[in-house]
Amino acid sequence: MKHLAFLLATVFAVQLYAEDTAALGIFGIGSCHIHNRSAQDASHWVPQMQAIGLRYYRSNCTGWSQVEPEQGKFDWKDLDEHMSYLTEHGFVFGGLLNGGVKWNTLDKPGTLPVNNLPAWSNYVSEIVNHAKGRIKRWEIWNEPPNGTGRDQTAADYAKIVVSAYDAAKKADPTCLIGLAAKSVHINYLEQAIKAGAKDHYDYITLHPYEVLDGIASNKGTEAVFMNIVPTVRKMLAAHNPAKSDVPVIFTELGCDAVKKGADTQAHALVKAYTMGIAQGVACIQWFEGKDGDSGPLGLLDRKGIPRPAYAAMARLIQHLGQHPLYLGWTLLNEKHYAFAFQGTKGTVLITWAQGKTTGEIRFPKPVQVVNPLNGDMTSADKHALTVAPIFVIGVPDDLVSQAKANKTKPLPWDGDFSKAESVSITMEGQQIERGLHTHSGEAVAGAVLAYGGSARAGNVPGGNVFIVDPEFLSYTTTPIEITAVVRRNEANDNAGFKLVYESTTGLKAAKGGWFTVPDNKQWHTVRWQIDDAQFVNYWGYNFALESDGNQFNKYYLQSVTVTKRP
Repeated sequence: MKHLAFLLATVFAVQLYAEDTAALGIFGIGSCHIHNRSAQDASHWVPQMQAIGLRYYRSNCTGWSQVEPEQGKFDWKDLDEHMSYLTEHGFVFGGLLNGGVKWNTLDKPGTLPVNNLPAWSNYVSEIVNHAKGRIKRWEIWNEPPNGTGRDQTAADYAKIVVSAYDAAKKADPTCLIGLAAKSVHINYLEQAIKAGAKDHYDYITLHPYEVLDGIASNKGTEAVFMNIVPTVRKMLAAHNPAKSDVPVIFTELGCDAVKKGADTQAHALVKAYTMGIAQGVACIQWFEGKDGDSGPLGLLDRKGIPRPAYAAMARLIQHLGQHPLYLGWTLLNEKHYAFAFQGTKGTVLITWAQGKTTGEIRFPKPVQVVNPLNGDMTSADKHALTVAPIFVIGVPDDLVSQAKANKTKPLPWDGDFSKAESVSITMEGQQIERGLHTHSGEAVAGAVLAYGGSARAGNVPGGNVFIVDPEFLSYTTTPIEITAVVRRNEANDNAGFKLVYESTTGLKAAKGGWFTVPDNKQWHTVRWQIDDAQFVNYWGYNFALESDGNQFNKYYLQSVTVTKRP
């Protein structure tokens, strides 16, 4: 059964290689530097990617120092061999315009080459012209502001974007230019656009590792992940309407197979692609194919042995095809997320239990249930749902109809808070979340009893990190008030924190700075008036109570509330 599933995926993938190679599909792959320097490097892992149907590769060895080691002297040997190798193996590949060169003495190492734009422009012109007809998509820099100078800003990034765009379009008018940012740093994209990058790009790239971490850790943050592309579109509509519909590509996304576990990595992969397709991501280039210098993130380990995520990727492609048609979402048992697709041989429903819960789901007639990690298929009219995703083949018509009716609706997160004036977390015997959530999720539901009532210790991991329901507030800057009700512990240990929140200029500390919890004699309410909040889940959360380590977090938290001010 397992070998048959892989064989079917392989045959299906080979048939698809006859498609238009300029097209872009959802199932992509990437690599760290040590596996991306040459065709020889690629030969150790690319064939295994081809075997399961992967065909969209992030970038060749196109870095500035790789092709122009000496000023004006270009070396195309490794690039040409790499492009030929990937073409032979059926891949569509892009290019990453990135990095500095030792001979550029006008800019410090590890900075954007803003002081030598003529040299940067020439590099872009030469490489785009050389790869014309083979590389269509060019991403500008790798996840900025990473790899930029400490004092460099989005305005500096905008300078190299404009320079690269003009040079690339002159060399190849049909090429496409990608505007990039690390994580979900939509604020950085906005700042670059406002600083001059407006209209000088054809697609957007992000690396939402931190948001996926919430999914991998089963924190119930699916609504946050599903809101990435809609938030990008809000920003573009506000600052570059002509580009509001450009493709969004996740050119890196991955999960640590050791820290999280190999099965959890596979679960995260299935959920990432499922919700990526659902929100309209053009391509997810999973990082990475084989373990390299970035840790155990690969579909293959360092020895080339496949992890469960490799099998999960194969079965996603097998059942959904290279260009899945998303039908919509529904809730099973009014709680568990389920996403419907038109697959290669009928409808497919991908579902899992919300958060860390479980639940039995029932169907009006037997359906085929597939375990994407091992290929096991069973026929049943009920299933015990867990955090491990499953494929349901032959979806009942009523569920398909429900999914289609919800297709354009936002994914709910324990209720509809789109018209609410406030959201909150309170301790009422357990943690009650009403549109406001923490990264600790149910881990702190067992609240402590302090001073005759319910509370929660301030040092619970993740408990000081807060996420607002995206339908309550997302991207749009609205005056808000955040309040927290706190008290020192029984020992009256010195405790305090500062509020750090996502603003229009990025993460910043709220006015007033450090708040010292006065004592343990009574509950104390602290309030922050904020006028420049811009919640985009850059790091997977919106605000935090930071105690600068474990020394001053010995307090109790009774409630936190976010209220929209008039």
